[in-house]
Amino acid sequence: MAEPRIIETTRLQLTQMTLDEQALLFELDQDEAVMRFINGGHKSTMEQIEQYFMPRLKRYHDPLKGYGLWKVYAKADKEIPETLAGQYLGWILVRPMYFFTSTPHFDDIELGWRFKQIAWGQGIGTEAAKAIADFVASHPEVSALSAIADEENVASINIMAKLGMSFVKKAPHPDLPENQQVVFYQLKV
Repeated sequence: MAEPRIIETTRLQLTQMTLDEQALLFELDQDEAVMRFINGGHKSTMEQIEQYFMPRLKRYHDPLKGYGLWKVYAKADKEIPETLAGQYLGWILVRPMYFFTSTPHFDDIELGWRFKQIAWGQGIGTEAAKAIADFVASHPEVSALSAIADEENVASINIMAKLGMSFVKKAPHPDLPENQQVVFYQLKV
């Protein structure tokens, strides 16, 4: 078995999540503020993680292509608060856009992110997303990077803008319940 791929930035270390790390997903989803724009602020149960989230992750998890979730950890660095050093801060999602439809876009890679509140407002989400975006964009088959968000999720939209993504449209996303309207952003690479 190959060693897990590691991507490092000045302050962060990112590694691909395995399919047996449900506890990290559960831990992150226990904060109502973190879940606010995901499902209205409801904490995930371990049953939801195991019965819904993990089977979905398993369908697109492909370490060779970088698809899946990338765990984000703070490094011990003078630019990171000492209280964060070594801590799991959240994850970055990588999968083909519209993956769960009959026509996934394998040349357009969806990026997403979810972070603990302790990481908010420090540029950690942008730093992590940029590292993964650069890695994904280096694959020759990739022609675009995309992201979606609730239009009120200003922090996520700011990350999209800092990645160089531009607003494309506001529309329902086929992967979201009740035809939820979201904003779509994209960067051609």
